[in-house]
Amino acid sequence: MSETDETAPDDGSSPAEKPSSAEEESISAPAEEESISAPAVEESTSAPAEEESTSAPAEEGATSTPVEDDPAAGDDADASATDTTSATADTTSGASDAPSAPEDASRTTPLEVESLRKTFGGLVAVDDVSFDVEAGTLTGLIGPNGAGKSTTFNLITGMLDPDSGAVRFNGEAITGMEPYEISNQGLARTFQIARELEEMTVLENMMLAPKGQIGESLWRSVMPIARNDVREQETEQLERVWEVLDFFEIDHLADEYAGNLSGGQRKLLEMARALLTDPDMLLLDEPFAGVNPSLEKRLLTHIHELREEGYTFLIVEHDMDLIMENCERVIVMHQGRILEDGTPAEIKDSEEVIEAYLGGEV
Repeated sequence: MSETDETAPDDGSSPAEKPSSAEEESISAPAEEESISAPAVEESTSAPAEEESTSAPAEEGATSTPVEDDPAAGDDADASATDTTSATADTTSGASDAPSAPEDASRTTPLEVESLRKTFGGLVAVDDVSFDVEAGTLTGLIGPNGAGKSTTFNLITGMLDPDSGAVRFNGEAITGMEPYEISNQGLARTFQIARELEEMTVLENMMLAPKGQIGESLWRSVMPIARNDVREQETEQLERVWEVLDFFEIDHLADEYAGNLSGGQRKLLEMARALLTDPDMLLLDEPFAGVNPSLEKRLLTHIHELREEGYTFLIVEHDMDLIMENCERVIVMHQGRILEDGTPAEIKDSEEVIEAYLGGEV
């Protein structure tokens, strides 16, 4: 601490009550030191420093002697100015320690994966994998064949139990839950190979998806009075099903058996069915595999529209160009571990990714 700081009086005022500039030291500084009870209005209306011959108000206890003729007042004013500068610096320093941007505080990460590990005999398929996914984003998960991407999906969605590690969704631990329980939490997924019910129509496949169907209760489905409630709910669900079929542009296939659909149409059906579970987040496992360019474009359009509505996506895909052009963030896996995690531009410039994913320099 400097000598000036040691002799500076404690005026008891907050930074907001300090003089607005160093030029006001000849009048406002003595007023603050001699009477801390003086109203702030009097400080703000005191004469400018240029009018050195003007005396301070009598009620503030100042003498009529010009400030420039009072060495003590000058010293006190210098000390007060120094103290003001110190207080301003302290305030600035404190501000830098505050949380940065409001949007940082408002960000949420619905999916959190921590130290997941899975082995099959002596093969380590997933090794200490940790990442999170922010709400409302489109995140890509890429890597060469055998990198552990689909196994990671299976661990997250309850298809496999991890050897160690944890998965949280919307702040709740879902590790070890059954797949249907995780789906009921709002985390839905699709598969590399579409798993539609081939001997049921598209419409019937869709009607199975909504949660909380009271018609699944045996007594409600057969009792005359309770049956009325089942009919009302099914009517509401049917309206929603037609909306989703129309959104994915497969409403004309409603009466077609799912087993007769093309590969791309099955992908659309599976994504539409997943959407009917009312999820907060969708995990899509290679949704564009085997899809012709026309249907691929439609799928991408639907995904972007859903993201605009607030849905969150984590996508496994081998098409690097597609991921780089459509995802804000890309996670790269290699040999069961996270190799890189960053923006598409950062991933493109990573020599490790080029070496591992593409097999060498390009």
